[in-house]
Amino acid sequence: MPTLIVLIGPTGVGKTELSLRLAENFHTSIVSADSRQLYAELKIGTAAPTPDQLKRVPHYLVGTLHLTDYYSAAQYEQEAMEILHQLFTEHEVVVLTGGSMMYVDAICKGIDDI
Repeated sequence: MPTLIVLIGPTGVGKTELSLRLAENFHTSIVSADSRQLYAELKIGTAAPTPDQLKRVPHYLVGTLHLTDYYSAAQYEQEAMEILHQLFTEHEVVVLTGGSMMYVDAICKGIDDI
């Protein structure tokens, strides 16, 4: 049965290192649920993973957008769910980590259609 480990909390409390350890332990990947770490230009102030941390474990949805790109929680839900679906074909466990509760809720509960 696929298992999604969800680590949530405010910026700078150690989620990245814990998620790396979990991902290494389970030989899996990390999907970010951080609305700021998506942007390549926002490294300072977001506690984005360092280049060395990014090399340790495959990361998804980190540094994939530019500040001028429009991106909504609905887009995040669609993209993250596609990534998770693919990752669960390769791994029994995947780690989701971040502090953007709308993104976490989009994955765990879904976004209501309006």
